[in-house]
Amino acid sequence: MEKQYPALQHFQKLCAKLVCLLPQSQGTHAVLLRGQQTEYRNDTDRELPFRQESNFFWLTGCDLAGSVALLIYQPEASGGQNTYQTHLFIPHEDPLETLWSPAPPSLQEARQLFDATTIGFTKDFTPRLKEVLDGLSNCLVHTLPASPQFPELAVDLKQWQTSDEYLLTALHQARLTKDAYEIELIRKANDISSRAHELVMRMLGLGVKDKSVHHSNGLSKKKSGPLMPSEWRITREAEAEAAFVASCRREGAVHQAYLPIVAASTRASTLHYCCNDKEFAWGPNSHSDADLVHDHHHDCLAPQVLLIDAGCEWRNYAADITRVTPVGNNGKFTKEAREIYSIVLKMQLACIDAAKPGVHWDHLHLKSHEVLVDEFIKLGIFKGDAKTVLDSGVSAAFYPHGLGHSLGMDVHDVPSASKPAVNDTIPKSSSQTQQLYKYLRLRLPLEANMVVTIEPGCYFSPHQLEPVRGSPHIDHEVLGRYEIVGGVRIEDVVLITETGCEVLTAVRKDVEWLEAVASGAA
Repeated sequence: MEKQYPALQHFQKLCAKLVCLLPQSQGTHAVLLRGQQTEYRNDTDRELPFRQESNFFWLTGCDLAGSVALLIYQPEASGGQNTYQTHLFIPHEDPLETLWSPAPPSLQEARQLFDATTIGFTKDFTPRLKEVLDGLSNCLVHTLPASPQFPELAVDLKQWQTSDEYLLTALHQARLTKDAYEIELIRKANDISSRAHELVMRMLGLGVKDKSVHHSNGLSKKKSGPLMPSEWRITREAEAEAAFVASCRREGAVHQAYLPIVAASTRASTLHYCCNDKEFAWGPNSHSDADLVHDHHHDCLAPQVLLIDAGCEWRNYAADITRVTPVGNNGKFTKEAREIYSIVLKMQLACIDAAKPGVHWDHLHLKSHEVLVDEFIKLGIFKGDAKTVLDSGVSAAFYPHGLGHSLGMDVHDVPSASKPAVNDTIPKSSSQTQQLYKYLRLRLPLEANMVVTIEPGCYFSPHQLEPVRGSPHIDHEVLGRYEIVGGVRIEDVVLITETGCEVLTAVRKDVEWLEAVASGAA
């Protein structure tokens, strides 16, 4: 039997953060939260996919649409001990609704499922709220800033002291580090997503081994009826996305943590490319978007990379993985693509090796740029000494985003805690290198039990490169040989431990293995 979600433990953690934020001591605290409602498409009765609001799930473990929670914290209320009460209200069974949808659990079933002091139905929420709050003195009711106004309430919240100033900040601070239960959910999401990434790679390898692969329908010899999954071959971004999502769904993962990014050829230079609607480049010399319509004189894929940034959720906890696979060229990287891939891998491994509690994220981000600059000088793309090139900030044109971000229930998790508006932990840096930190989503010293992504990249985006076309630090003739690579990003989910870090992403990323799988040799 699966362990019960540790909702009470999370509420206790929240309260410790909440009281630290208040400008003065406060008596009792009440937290009022509403779960996500079922939403509908435009003005129709077609349900949109339901996913519970993250903060509500973190505090309740309840994945039922339309649920409500009232949580009470009384410091030193009983014999000098803190007391915590959690009241969860779930939808009751409606015979009209169960004609179309599965019935919600009964109260008896819910008591086995959820870690709550009491469980009732939402229809009884208003009288129970009034009963509980009227029985408390010196109580501050906390709500989220954008929280719904609970239109079903027959009472006005204004009759109690309320605040929306502290709850979200406290929730983000509490969720910044993960407990053992959460880490196992994230590990599970990463295991499922890792297998999905490898599945796509192996399907690409099948296409190399199967010389009968044809652009039009995946097989040169047409057959009546649909192709069976064993006959599928990937020649389009959409096919790679479909295979990835199907693999996750087959293992029970209902949601993707974000829209998958599946970018072939030069489109891999677009950071959040989510179109996933183009064919691979065909023909021996096809690299640009202009060449992406199949040339029927060529039945071979052009040398290119396929960047897939995708991860599923497991019980609302996310994975976030990026892998780059060689396509065409018999499943081998071109010389230029291999060199760029190896640089990005070196950037990532250097940062993983240095990640541990107490190390500031800015330090790791700068380290990744230092590796990029050193390696670009070796390739001849950059000119001059490493410090001068780094101080110029020119490397940001090739690597504009941050090294990574917090990850948990949301893929870009707890933003206000990861990059607080008032932050005295940021190390001082020269004004010349400030642009290297422009898009960071995390700017804190690392702590044990934080879960982060480490995802350096290198991109040859025409839009990003345009402002540095005249830079004296770039050998533009050498650069021209590498622009056809498009982009490379390598991303793993990493748990910060007491002494270092643990990579939770299982799918491999070394060049030899990638080429063996993508060529069908492994």
